[in-house]
Amino acid sequence: MRSTLSTALALCALLIVGPPVHTASLQAQAQAPVAEKAPVNLNSATLDQLATLPGIGPKVAERILEYRTKNGGFKKIEELMNVKGIGEKSFLKIKPLVSVAKPDKASGGGE
Repeated sequence: MRSTLSTALALCALLIVGPPVHTASLQAQAQAPVAEKAPVNLNSATLDQLATLPGIGPKVAERILEYRTKNGGFKKIEELMNVKGIGEKSFLKIKPLVSVAKPDKASGGGE
């Protein structure tokens, strides 16, 4: 009778708590490296690409494109703070997500 009672209690506990969870595999998944996206190049990004940056909506993305056209591209990422709507706080949020590379003259339609 005792073994029947302990078996019944074990089954009840299983129903209430659920099956055992393999925490080692969950921890491994949580610690797996997250695939990082390539930084957005300020000199070649489209309006849609710029609008995906945190705190940058379509209007600010348009201003970034206007600044880029007017000034011949970005020489350094800090120039983003010259764009209306991007202050130091906004800049610090997106700084690791952007890069500056020379615009491709073959596709940029230059001289």
